[in-house]
Amino acid sequence: MKKLKYIIAFITVVLAASTVQAQVVKKSEENDRKKKAESGVVITDRQQAFFEQRQPSDADLQWMKVIYRSLDLTKGKNPALYYPEEPNEDGQSLFFIIMRLLANNQLTAYEYLDGREMFTDEFKVSVSELLDRFHIMYEPAKGSTEKNPKYTIEDADIPGNEVLSYYIIERWEFDTRSNAMKTRVEAVCPVLHRTDEFGGEAIKYPMFWVKLNDIRPYMANQYVFTDDDNNLPRYSLDDFFKLNMYTGEIYKTKNLRNLSLMQQFPEEKALKHAQDSIERRLQAFNNDLWVPDREVLLAQKQAREELERQQAEADGETGDEVSDDKQDDKKSSVKRSTKRGAKSKDKESTTKKSSNKKTNIKQRKPKTTSASTSATRSVRNRKRK
Repeated sequence: MKKLKYIIAFITVVLAASTVQAQVVKKSEENDRKKKAESGVVITDRQQAFFEQRQPSDADLQWMKVIYRSLDLTKGKNPALYYPEEPNEDGQSLFFIIMRLLANNQLTAYEYLDGREMFTDEFKVSVSELLDRFHIMYEPAKGSTEKNPKYTIEDADIPGNEVLSYYIIERWEFDTRSNAMKTRVEAVCPVLHRTDEFGGEAIKYPMFWVKLNDIRPYMANQYVFTDDDNNLPRYSLDDFFKLNMYTGEIYKTKNLRNLSLMQQFPEEKALKHAQDSIERRLQAFNNDLWVPDREVLLAQKQAREELERQQAEADGETGDEVSDDKQDDKKSSVKRSTKRGAKSKDKESTTKKSSNKKTNIKQRKPKTTSASTSATRSVRNRKRK
């Protein structure tokens, strides 16, 4: 009986301990869920290092061009950065992701310096000052401290519908390690389009710069629609920038005077020509690095022939006429070549005849006078005397 009592007591103690442990685990899981719900996706240092694009060293770089682009969210595939306007079951837009990370103190914002961007601690932006500057309503979140400030912002107070464009810093780099041209987006700046109280044209307000490497792990978890015909989200926001799926106009290139293209080329035609010339030079530099393959050369040849045919049709000539003209040109060239061949043969025959005549002429041999003949003549002359 005593053994049975001990066994029953041991079982009750074990069951009580397991129930207490289960309650502790449930509380910890609930706390983790609350933290994830408040802060969004939790990213570890390993995930951050995996998604980060490393910048090549200056020793490996042989050429670099810094380009500033403006992405209009109403053109091309850029609406993938704008929709949905508010978070729903499909996810959230890029601006909502950025604002949530800023509010939870998981992201660093830098001042917009109009071409003099410096991503250092000196130019960090205080989130509270940023929210006050652009009149965004907020409240201090629970657990917020001076060293780790956090804020709660309602979805309706985030001006996602006013962010109609982005500025990006794009780097074109050629390094010796990979021997290839690479395009890398370094930073993103959301731009507010706000109208005054009296209406009129919207004024652009660049808000702040965010380094793309800091938000890549969060963008990789958000998939977007890039095609209206296919409602399956196949690409993430990280793929959108990594694969250069965006379309944007060049508004500035890094220069010593820190001038935009609008300041350098005030006229619209000159500005458009400058933008196109920069695009062509970038593509030409990338294409001129390598010798084209045989297939590329054949494709270029076919393209030239097709262009010549189209030009001939535009001039009013049909394909048969063009072919007849080509045949006539070939015949004339053949006749010229045959005439030239006949003339050359006649010249060769005349030169041969003249050489034969010269060889048939007998050459007169010069008289040779020896010393013995002169001696005999002198003896004969003496005898006669």
